[in-house]
Amino acid sequence: MMKKLKGIAASDGIATAKAYMLVQPDLSFETTSIEDPEAEIARLDAAVAASKLELEGIKKKASENLGEEEAQVFEAHLTILSDPELFGQINAKITGEKVNAEAALKDVTDMFIGMFEAMEDNPYMQERASDIRDVTKRVMAHLLGVKIPNPALIDQEVVIIAHDLTPSDTAQLDRRFVKGFITDIGGRTSHSAIMSRTLEIPAIVGSGSATADIEDGQTIIIDGINGEAIIEPTEEQITEYQAKAAEFAALKAEWDLLKEAQTLTLDGKEFILGANIGTPKDVVGANDNGAEAVGLFRSEFLYMDASELPTEEEQFAAYKEAIEGMEGKQVVVRTMDIGGDKDLPYLPLPAEENPFLGFRAVRISLERQDIFRTQLRALLRASVYGRLAVMFPMIATVQEFKDAKAVFEEEKAKLVAEGIAVSDDIEVGMMMEVPAAAMIADKLAKYADFFSIGTNDLIQYTMAADRGNERVSYLYQPYNPSILRLVKNIIDASHAEGKWTGMCGEMAGDQLAVPLLVGLGLDEFSMSATSILKTRSLMKRLDTKKMEELAQKAVNDCETAEEVLALVEEYTK
Repeated sequence: MMKKLKGIAASDGIATAKAYMLVQPDLSFETTSIEDPEAEIARLDAAVAASKLELEGIKKKASENLGEEEAQVFEAHLTILSDPELFGQINAKITGEKVNAEAALKDVTDMFIGMFEAMEDNPYMQERASDIRDVTKRVMAHLLGVKIPNPALIDQEVVIIAHDLTPSDTAQLDRRFVKGFITDIGGRTSHSAIMSRTLEIPAIVGSGSATADIEDGQTIIIDGINGEAIIEPTEEQITEYQAKAAEFAALKAEWDLLKEAQTLTLDGKEFILGANIGTPKDVVGANDNGAEAVGLFRSEFLYMDASELPTEEEQFAAYKEAIEGMEGKQVVVRTMDIGGDKDLPYLPLPAEENPFLGFRAVRISLERQDIFRTQLRALLRASVYGRLAVMFPMIATVQEFKDAKAVFEEEKAKLVAEGIAVSDDIEVGMMMEVPAAAMIADKLAKYADFFSIGTNDLIQYTMAADRGNERVSYLYQPYNPSILRLVKNIIDASHAEGKWTGMCGEMAGDQLAVPLLVGLGLDEFSMSATSILKTRSLMKRLDTKKMEELAQKAVNDCETAEEVLALVEEYTK
């Protein structure tokens, strides 16, 4: 039966495909007595055989997509499934205690997991605990007849349905097959929404009930333009949305004509439109969408996509690939922004009540300088292959910036002393995402070569409202006069020192915010690649002097975000 679902439009586009439930199954069971141990052991053997077959497929796919090294974890899992000691004890428990296979599997594997976790002086053996846990989960799922989702194995067109998508989930998604996704929670600035725009697939977030309302395999129409989904649509609706998809494709074709054009307003003022990327491979999408720069390379994805800290050589290769790929256009790399909701399993951080206000980003870099210096060396070595800029995230004070810049200069001097080529033209700037920094932008502008405004965090910190909390989402107000005043203060401070300001938060690609930002004098707009041509088309219709008047009124005369939006509508109609 047809049903409609409404959420937040997170990424433009329209698609129709089968639902793929990326939801962890319920693996609960009851311990029962059994009469026929041999039959129970046969049931366990069948579950193990099915798990092996599944893991062989995952290993093959991982080897193709991620490389042999990444695939080795699945070889370790296959080894565990053939361990006679482990399964000998499980079989003995089934036979001796006459309990069901689920109970025997859990009891024995829990014992092994506890034993390995206790080996604190042997990290290798401690890691085996995690492997056994993963293998147990897979065998248990087969015993219970439930499905464990494996997004890396998707080989047909689907719409992903999930409660939320982590960065590691989205890293596994294959754009050839994943046509869109719908989540229960999140907003336009959640990582799942940002990644959907990077992947250039339609997405709806914050639906509230997608995982409850949708069943695996149902046909789904996803409309990422209006934030609507149709479950089990009629033939008429499929035809209707195919026509809408064609209209959107025609509009994109119109925008494509601007791919090689400069970004100019109606009265001829030039701006720079850049792309936000997560990996060197995203450079292709940036160029295909007419990016004039990379305004944000989220270097933390190099850490999040690895099983251990990436080496200097691995990072150097990634930065070099991105810089060369942009063919002389500037690439702004943000140093590792780990913490908050971006954790590394291999880099345990202390538990915190509010990690977004805690040990994260540049704070980790300044304390763990071994990690920071490795990254800076890789960046400096890559700088000779194009036009590199480096920026530090979460700077709150002048001293933090000075300290981070000093480490950068030390590593640069070391490389030069070693006879390694380094560019003399690297701009070193900072993210403006902490209100305290925004308020002393005039002081920071004396030391930083540029600012890049991270509106996602700047707004949540200014409004004291967690951007991932649905109950306070109404306070995420990019058009609030308080936010616009902070943005104006940052831009004016940089210009007074002859510096430039960019914006790499989601506000930069917001079609309602762009007229305001043009009026405020923002120099560079960096956004998801798919928003660039649409924004360039919009800018062609904007008169700079008129937008300056709009921005002045919004900052000085308006009291609410609603009043600002009404003013934007008045000035742009």
